[in-house]
Amino acid sequence: MVKIRLKRMGMKKEPFYRVVVTDSRNPRDGRFIEELGYYNPLTNPADIKIDVERAKYWLGNGAQPTDTMRGLLKKAGAM
Repeated sequence: MVKIRLKRMGMKKEPFYRVVVTDSRNPRDGRFIEELGYYNPLTNPADIKIDVERAKYWLGNGAQPTDTMRGLLKKAGAM
């Protein structure tokens, strides 16, 4: 199953996430199919940049977002 989820980057106690499309069997920070954008929760307000067109394409082809990604996609206007 293809998922849209977050890939953790950044240093210890300073998380930075990339929004990726990946197979659900791959590890969290492992191989991915496509990178859609990024999410930085440390800025105020949180910095969210997602390629909405590609996100809609993947959602239309059956990719399932995680719960966290569902909220971020709503904020970005992809859902």
